[in-house]
Amino acid sequence: MSQLLDLINQEAKERRASFPDFAAGDTINVHVKIREGNKERIQQFQGVVIQRRNAGHNGETFTVRKVSNQIGTERIFPIISPNLDKIELVRRGKVRRARLFYLRGLSGKAARIKEKRA
Repeated sequence: MSQLLDLINQEAKERRASFPDFAAGDTINVHVKIREGNKERIQQFQGVVIQRRNAGHNGETFTVRKVSNQIGTERIFPIISPNLDKIELVRRGKVRRARLFYLRGLSGKAARIKEKRA
């Protein structure tokens, strides 16, 4: 039984290592596999990470928020999902919080996040 858990934990660790390090405030582009009938395609979802939950554990998830046509959309992705193809880091954001739920109440220029300088 413990060998099975060790195998699962090892696979999860490798999967986590294949993605770039990102945190709340970063803008990322998530490539998700979508199945429609018997076809499979890749859909991109680009937005700001507003939270990461259970970081370092198998149940780790992250929430990405984007605004298109003045409508805010949020998606929650499990980091160990087989439907995640890849994650691209577009830009790093400079924030002082781990949870950016206050962005839900902001719109337009007020919802901008400064870019972290390298």
